[in-house]
Amino acid sequence: MAGPRIPVPRLEGVSQEQFMRHLYPQRKPLVLEGIDLGTCTSKWTVDYLSQVGGNKEVKIHVTTVAQMDFISKNFVYRTLPFDKLVQRAAEEKHKEFFISEDEKYYLRSLGEDPRKDIADIRKQFPLLEGDIKFPEFFKEEQFFSSVFRISSPGLQLWTHYDVMDNLLIQVTGKKRVVLFSPRDAQYLYLSGTKSEVLNIDNPDLGKYPLFSKARRYECSLGAALWFHNVISEEFGVGVNVFWKHLPSECYDKTDTYGNKDPTAASRATQILDRALKTLAELPEEYRDFYARRMVLHIQDKAFSKNFE
Repeated sequence: MAGPRIPVPRLEGVSQEQFMRHLYPQRKPLVLEGIDLGTCTSKWTVDYLSQVGGNKEVKIHVTTVAQMDFISKNFVYRTLPFDKLVQRAAEEKHKEFFISEDEKYYLRSLGEDPRKDIADIRKQFPLLEGDIKFPEFFKEEQFFSSVFRISSPGLQLWTHYDVMDNLLIQVTGKKRVVLFSPRDAQYLYLSGTKSEVLNIDNPDLGKYPLFSKARRYECSLGAALWFHNVISEEFGVGVNVFWKHLPSECYDKTDTYGNKDPTAASRATQILDRALKTLAELPEEYRDFYARRMVLHIQDKAFSKNFE
Protein backbone atom coordinates (compact mmCIF):
# COMPACT_ATOMS: atom_id res chain seq x y z
CA MET A 1 0.00 0.00 0.00
CA ALA A 2 1.04 3.61 -0.48
CA GLY A 3 2.11 5.82 2.41
CA PRO A 4 -0.13 7.71 4.83
CA ARG A 5 -2.23 10.56 3.43
CA ILE A 6 -2.30 13.97 5.06
CA PRO A 7 -5.09 16.44 4.24
CA VAL A 8 -4.03 19.74 2.66
CA PRO A 9 -5.72 22.97 3.79
CA ARG A 10 -8.03 24.61 1.25
CA LEU A 11 -8.31 28.37 1.64
CA GLU A 12 -10.46 30.86 -0.25
CA GLY A 13 -9.91 34.56 -0.93
CA VAL A 14 -6.37 34.72 0.45
CA SER A 15 -4.90 38.23 0.25
CA GLN A 16 -1.31 39.02 -0.68
CA GLU A 17 -0.57 40.17 2.87
CA GLN A 18 -2.10 37.06 4.42
CA PHE A 19 -0.16 34.81 2.06
CA MET A 20 3.20 36.52 2.53
CA ARG A 21 2.96 37.09 6.27
CA HIS A 22 1.27 33.95 7.55
CA LEU A 23 1.15 31.21 4.91
CA TYR A 24 4.27 31.42 2.76
CA PRO A 25 6.72 31.24 5.72
CA GLN A 26 5.30 27.82 6.63
CA ARG A 27 6.78 26.35 3.40
CA LYS A 28 3.94 23.85 3.02
CA PRO A 29 1.49 23.12 0.17
CA LEU A 30 -1.89 24.81 0.03
CA VAL A 31 -4.90 24.82 -2.26
CA LEU A 32 -5.90 28.43 -2.89
CA GLU A 33 -9.39 29.02 -4.24
CA GLY A 34 -11.26 32.12 -5.36
CA ILE A 35 -8.16 33.84 -6.79
CA ASP A 36 -8.80 36.26 -9.67
CA LEU A 37 -7.01 34.71 -12.65
CA GLY A 38 -8.56 36.94 -15.30
CA THR A 39 -10.75 35.91 -18.21
CA CYS A 40 -8.73 32.77 -19.04
CA THR A 41 -10.99 30.64 -16.84
CA SER A 42 -13.91 31.21 -19.21
CA LYS A 43 -12.09 31.97 -22.47
CA TRP A 44 -9.56 29.15 -22.71
CA THR A 45 -11.65 26.57 -24.51
CA VAL A 46 -10.18 24.24 -27.11
CA ASP A 47 -11.62 26.36 -29.94
CA TYR A 48 -10.39 29.65 -28.47
CA LEU A 49 -6.85 28.41 -27.79
CA SER A 50 -6.67 26.89 -31.27
CA GLN A 51 -7.75 30.15 -32.91
CA VAL A 52 -5.93 32.69 -30.75
CA GLY A 53 -2.88 30.73 -29.58
CA GLY A 54 -1.48 30.61 -33.09
CA ASN A 55 0.32 27.92 -35.10
CA LYS A 56 3.81 28.36 -33.69
CA GLU A 57 5.70 25.03 -33.55
CA VAL A 58 6.02 23.63 -30.01
CA LYS A 59 8.07 20.70 -28.73
CA ILE A 60 5.95 18.09 -26.98
CA HIS A 61 6.17 14.71 -25.25
CA VAL A 62 4.25 11.93 -27.01
CA THR A 63 3.54 8.66 -25.21
CA THR A 64 1.42 5.53 -25.59
CA VAL A 65 1.38 4.80 -21.84
CA ALA A 66 -0.36 6.69 -19.04
CA GLN A 67 2.60 6.87 -16.65
CA MET A 68 5.48 8.84 -18.13
CA ASP A 69 8.97 7.95 -16.92
CA PHE A 70 11.78 10.46 -17.40
CA ILE A 71 14.42 7.96 -16.23
CA SER A 72 13.68 5.28 -18.86
CA LYS A 73 12.31 7.84 -21.37
CA ASN A 74 9.17 5.90 -22.32
CA PHE A 75 8.09 8.75 -24.59
CA VAL A 76 9.35 10.54 -27.68
CA TYR A 77 9.78 14.22 -28.47
CA ARG A 78 7.89 15.59 -31.45
CA THR A 79 6.81 19.02 -32.72
CA LEU A 80 3.34 20.24 -33.63
CA PRO A 81 1.81 23.63 -34.37
CA PHE A 82 0.29 24.91 -31.12
CA ASP A 83 -3.27 24.93 -32.51
CA LYS A 84 -2.92 21.30 -33.67
CA LEU A 85 -1.54 20.26 -30.29
CA VAL A 86 -4.53 21.75 -28.46
CA GLN A 87 -6.97 19.96 -30.76
CA ARG A 88 -5.19 16.60 -30.51
CA ALA A 89 -4.67 16.78 -26.74
CA ALA A 90 -8.44 17.18 -26.28
CA GLU A 91 -9.17 14.04 -28.32
CA GLU A 92 -9.46 10.49 -27.00
CA LYS A 93 -8.72 8.94 -30.41
CA HIS A 94 -6.73 10.58 -33.19
CA LYS A 95 -7.12 10.48 -36.95
CA GLU A 96 -3.63 11.93 -37.23
CA PHE A 97 -0.95 10.60 -34.90
CA PHE A 98 2.77 9.86 -34.50
CA ILE A 99 2.69 6.39 -32.87
CA SER A 100 -0.88 5.24 -32.26
CA GLU A 101 -4.43 6.55 -32.39
CA ASP A 102 -4.69 6.66 -28.58
CA GLU A 103 -1.34 8.35 -27.88
CA LYS A 104 -1.17 11.12 -25.28
CA TYR A 105 0.47 14.54 -25.39
CA TYR A 106 2.18 16.78 -22.90
CA LEU A 107 3.43 20.32 -23.46
CA ARG A 108 5.86 22.03 -21.14
CA SER A 109 6.48 25.33 -22.94
CA LEU A 110 10.04 26.46 -23.55
CA GLY A 111 11.87 29.70 -24.21
CA GLU A 112 12.83 30.73 -27.75
CA ASP A 113 16.26 29.15 -27.19
CA PRO A 114 15.75 26.65 -24.35
CA ARG A 115 19.48 26.71 -23.54
CA LYS A 116 19.43 30.46 -22.92
CA ASP A 117 15.83 31.66 -22.52
CA ILE A 118 13.25 30.93 -19.83
CA ALA A 119 9.66 30.02 -20.64
CA ASP A 120 7.35 33.00 -20.29
CA ILE A 121 3.80 32.81 -21.59
CA ARG A 122 3.85 36.60 -22.00
CA LYS A 123 6.64 36.32 -24.59
CA GLN A 124 5.91 32.99 -26.30
CA PHE A 125 2.10 33.45 -26.46
CA PRO A 126 1.56 37.24 -26.44
CA LEU A 127 -2.02 37.02 -27.76
CA LEU A 128 -3.01 35.04 -24.65
CA GLU A 129 -1.16 37.25 -22.17
CA GLY A 130 -4.09 39.58 -21.54
CA ASP A 131 -6.35 36.69 -20.54
CA ILE A 132 -4.46 35.62 -17.44
CA LYS A 133 -3.51 37.38 -14.21
CA PHE A 134 -0.67 36.05 -12.10
CA PRO A 135 -1.39 36.23 -8.36
CA GLU A 136 0.84 38.92 -6.88
CA PHE A 137 2.31 36.73 -4.17
CA PHE A 138 5.92 37.64 -4.93
CA LYS A 139 7.93 40.67 -6.03
CA GLU A 140 8.38 41.29 -9.76
CA GLU A 141 12.16 41.02 -9.45
CA GLN A 142 11.73 37.51 -8.02
CA PHE A 143 9.91 36.27 -11.14
CA PHE A 144 11.68 33.40 -12.86
CA SER A 145 9.33 31.88 -15.44
CA SER A 146 5.75 31.13 -16.45
CA VAL A 147 5.29 27.75 -18.08
CA PHE A 148 2.34 26.75 -20.26
CA ARG A 149 1.27 23.16 -19.51
CA ILE A 150 -1.21 21.25 -21.65
CA SER A 151 -1.90 17.55 -21.21
CA SER A 152 -4.14 14.80 -22.54
CA PRO A 153 -6.69 13.13 -20.26
CA GLY A 154 -5.27 10.34 -18.11
CA LEU A 155 -1.64 11.38 -18.44
CA GLN A 156 0.58 11.07 -15.36
CA LEU A 157 3.96 12.79 -14.98
CA TRP A 158 6.90 11.32 -13.09
CA THR A 159 7.51 12.32 -9.47
CA HIS A 160 10.14 15.07 -9.28
CA TYR A 161 11.06 18.22 -7.41
CA ASP A 162 11.54 21.83 -8.51
CA VAL A 163 14.10 24.15 -6.96
CA MET A 164 12.07 27.33 -7.51
CA ASP A 165 8.93 28.10 -5.53
CA ASN A 166 5.83 27.97 -7.71
CA LEU A 167 2.11 28.27 -8.11
CA LEU A 168 0.38 25.70 -10.30
CA ILE A 169 -2.55 27.58 -11.81
CA GLN A 170 -5.03 25.05 -13.17
CA VAL A 171 -7.08 27.07 -15.64
CA THR A 172 -9.24 24.32 -17.17
CA GLY A 173 -9.72 20.62 -16.48
CA LYS A 174 -9.17 18.52 -13.37
CA LYS A 175 -5.66 17.72 -12.18
CA ARG A 176 -4.63 15.65 -9.18
CA VAL A 177 -1.29 16.61 -7.70
CA VAL A 178 0.30 14.27 -5.15
CA LEU A 179 3.13 15.81 -3.14
CA PHE A 180 5.79 14.34 -0.88
CA SER A 181 7.73 16.35 1.68
CA PRO A 182 11.46 17.03 1.17
CA ARG A 183 11.86 15.35 4.55
CA ASP A 184 10.71 12.05 3.01
CA ALA A 185 13.28 12.07 0.20
CA GLN A 186 14.95 8.94 1.60
CA TYR A 187 11.79 6.93 0.87
CA LEU A 188 11.36 7.98 -2.77
CA TYR A 189 14.17 6.05 -4.50
CA LEU A 190 15.63 9.06 -6.23
CA SER A 191 17.63 9.14 -9.42
CA GLY A 192 18.75 12.75 -9.66
CA THR A 193 15.66 14.91 -9.18
CA LYS A 194 13.26 12.11 -10.18
CA SER A 195 11.73 9.17 -8.31
CA GLU A 196 11.93 5.64 -9.71
CA VAL A 197 8.46 4.86 -8.31
CA LEU A 198 6.01 5.38 -11.17
CA ASN A 199 2.82 3.81 -9.86
CA ILE A 200 2.40 5.83 -6.69
CA ASP A 201 -1.16 4.56 -6.05
CA ASN A 202 -0.21 0.88 -6.24
CA PRO A 203 3.57 0.76 -5.80
CA ASP A 204 5.68 -2.39 -6.03
CA LEU A 205 6.69 -2.59 -2.37
CA GLY A 206 8.80 -5.65 -3.05
CA LYS A 207 11.03 -3.43 -5.16
CA TYR A 208 10.44 -0.16 -3.26
CA PRO A 209 9.69 -1.18 0.37
CA LEU A 210 10.53 2.19 1.93
CA PHE A 211 7.97 4.00 -0.25
CA SER A 212 5.23 2.93 2.17
CA LYS A 213 6.74 5.36 4.70
CA ALA A 214 6.41 8.40 2.43
CA ARG A 215 3.61 10.71 3.56
CA ARG A 216 1.51 12.02 0.68
CA TYR A 217 -0.27 15.33 0.33
CA GLU A 218 -2.76 15.93 -2.48
CA CYS A 219 -3.23 19.47 -3.73
CA SER A 220 -2.53 21.77 -6.66
CA LEU A 221 0.12 24.04 -5.30
CA GLY A 222 3.60 23.23 -4.00
CA ALA A 223 6.58 25.07 -2.51
CA ALA A 224 10.13 24.44 -3.72
CA LEU A 225 11.72 21.00 -3.12
CA TRP A 226 8.36 19.31 -2.58
CA PHE A 227 8.22 16.21 -4.78
CA HIS A 228 5.11 16.14 -6.93
CA ASN A 229 3.36 13.71 -9.22
CA VAL A 230 0.73 15.17 -11.55
CA ILE A 231 -2.22 13.24 -12.99
CA SER A 232 -4.45 14.93 -15.58
CA GLU A 233 -7.93 13.52 -15.09
CA GLU A 234 -9.30 15.57 -18.00
CA PHE A 235 -7.85 17.59 -20.85
CA GLY A 236 -6.14 20.31 -18.91
CA VAL A 237 -4.56 23.70 -19.48
CA GLY A 238 -2.44 25.26 -16.76
CA VAL A 239 0.30 27.77 -16.15
CA ASN A 240 3.11 27.28 -13.66
CA VAL A 241 4.53 30.53 -12.29
CA PHE A 242 7.99 30.11 -10.75
CA TRP A 243 9.83 32.65 -8.63
CA LYS A 244 13.07 32.88 -6.69
CA HIS A 245 12.77 32.33 -2.97
CA LEU A 246 16.54 32.72 -2.43
CA PRO A 247 18.75 35.64 -3.55
CA SER A 248 19.53 35.46 -7.30
CA GLU A 249 23.21 34.70 -6.72
CA CYS A 250 22.25 31.39 -5.06
CA TYR A 251 21.00 29.94 -8.35
CA ASP A 252 22.85 28.54 -11.35
CA LYS A 253 22.88 31.33 -13.96
CA THR A 254 22.67 28.78 -16.80
CA ASP A 255 19.43 27.28 -15.47
CA THR A 256 16.49 28.08 -17.79
CA TYR A 257 14.17 25.36 -16.46
CA GLY A 258 14.40 26.24 -12.77
CA ASN A 259 15.35 22.69 -11.80
CA LYS A 260 19.09 22.89 -11.14
CA ASP A 261 20.07 22.66 -7.50
CA PRO A 262 21.32 25.87 -5.82
CA THR A 263 25.03 26.35 -6.44
CA ALA A 264 25.92 25.74 -2.77
CA ALA A 265 24.05 22.42 -2.83
CA SER A 266 25.81 21.39 -6.05
CA ARG A 267 29.21 22.21 -4.55
CA ALA A 268 28.37 20.25 -1.40
CA THR A 269 27.37 17.22 -3.49
CA GLN A 270 30.65 17.40 -5.42
CA ILE A 271 32.61 17.57 -2.15
CA LEU A 272 30.70 14.56 -0.82
CA ASP A 273 31.43 12.60 -4.00
CA ARG A 274 35.13 13.33 -3.57
CA ALA A 275 34.96 12.22 0.08
CA LEU A 276 33.33 8.93 -0.89
CA LYS A 277 35.99 8.30 -3.53
CA THR A 278 38.63 8.88 -0.86
CA LEU A 279 36.94 6.36 1.45
CA ALA A 280 37.06 3.81 -1.36
CA GLU A 281 40.83 3.59 -0.79
CA LEU A 282 40.17 1.81 2.54
CA PRO A 283 39.28 -1.86 3.10
CA GLU A 284 35.56 -2.61 3.22
CA GLU A 285 35.13 -2.77 7.02
CA TYR A 286 36.93 0.56 7.46
CA ARG A 287 35.00 2.11 4.59
CA ASP A 288 31.71 0.95 6.11
CA PHE A 289 32.62 2.30 9.56
CA TYR A 290 33.74 5.74 8.41
CA ALA A 291 30.82 6.08 5.97
CA ARG A 292 28.43 5.48 8.86
CA ARG A 293 30.28 8.09 10.90
CA MET A 294 29.86 10.55 8.02
CA VAL A 295 26.11 9.89 7.93
CA LEU A 296 25.82 10.47 11.67
CA HIS A 297 27.87 13.66 11.37
CA ILE A 298 25.57 14.98 8.63
CA GLN A 299 22.50 14.13 10.67
CA ASP A 300 23.94 15.92 13.70
CA LYS A 301 25.23 19.04 11.95
CA ALA A 302 23.09 19.59 8.85
CA PHE A 303 19.56 18.35 9.50
CA SER A 304 16.99 20.73 10.92
CA LYS A 305 16.50 20.29 14.65
CA ASN A 306 12.78 19.74 14.11
CA PHE A 307 13.44 16.98 11.55
CA GLU A 308 10.73 14.32 11.73
